[in-house]
Amino acid sequence: MLYSMTAFAAAKGELEGQSWSCEVRSVNSKGLDLRLRVPDWIEGLEAGLRARLSKAVTRGNVSLTLRVQSEDRGGALTLNEAALEDVLTAMAGIEARAMDRGLSLAPANAADIVGLRNVLENGGSAQDSGALCKVLLADFEGVLESFLDMRRAEGAALAQVLGAQLDEIEALTKEAAEVAVARKDEVEQSFRTALARVMEAASGADEGRVAQELAIMAVKLDVTEEIDRLHAHVGAARDLLAQGSPMGRKLDFLSQEFNREANTLCSKAQNTGLTRIGLGLKTVVDQMREQVQNVE
Repeated sequence: MLYSMTAFAAAKGELEGQSWSCEVRSVNSKGLDLRLRVPDWIEGLEAGLRARLSKAVTRGNVSLTLRVQSEDRGGALTLNEAALEDVLTAMAGIEARAMDRGLSLAPANAADIVGLRNVLENGGSAQDSGALCKVLLADFEGVLESFLDMRRAEGAALAQVLGAQLDEIEALTKEAAEVAVARKDEVEQSFRTALARVMEAASGADEGRVAQELAIMAVKLDVTEEIDRLHAHVGAARDLLAQGSPMGRKLDFLSQEFNREANTLCSKAQNTGLTRIGLGLKTVVDQMREQVQNVE
């Protein structure tokens, strides 16, 4: 099954005076980039969420935001003596350095200090942290499944689009093969005419040497290898689609190879029909490359 790198899921929950909201969203990326914003006072929460995302997703820029709010304001606030001592020591050091440089700092008040992180703590936070972490991780399983469902649904739509584009590339490649066969007689006749003109204009020219040069030119204009490779790339791309994600990087590489063969076909064309087909191939391949950027 194909997975898209674009998805979104959100949920809310509450339990015993705690409420929370969770959002997960992802966009395309060359690799896996997890960005988590979660309460740092809930021990083990970020590690647990990161482990679950890393197991479920292999590619994409994934952002997770989890906010927790305490509805119960009855818990007593306590002063964290160690944190307070660290803050006061740091403040003394800052003031000393400022004085050495002749700078005067505005005095801090108690409200400024207690507003700093970890100086005041809710008396129940540490006690409830472990239990709350388990609840949040269990609740996240539903959010993650909704997130993956959207990636699967988007991936199924991508698979249909890519399949249709491969059908079009295959049809154009078959048409190119037919035009190339019809063009063969035209190219041969053109070279015979060119050889006759050269021999007529250049007296004493080595007919064998001139014919050899024209033969080399004919080989350079042959598009058989490009057509064979295009057919092979179509087969390989269909195998990757059947294999399912993760395969976005491989499909991206193949789309670059498609583009390379289409460019070469255009440069060798020397024929209006073949040029038209080559340009058509380039258009479809460019469209396919845009879609491939979203495949996990």
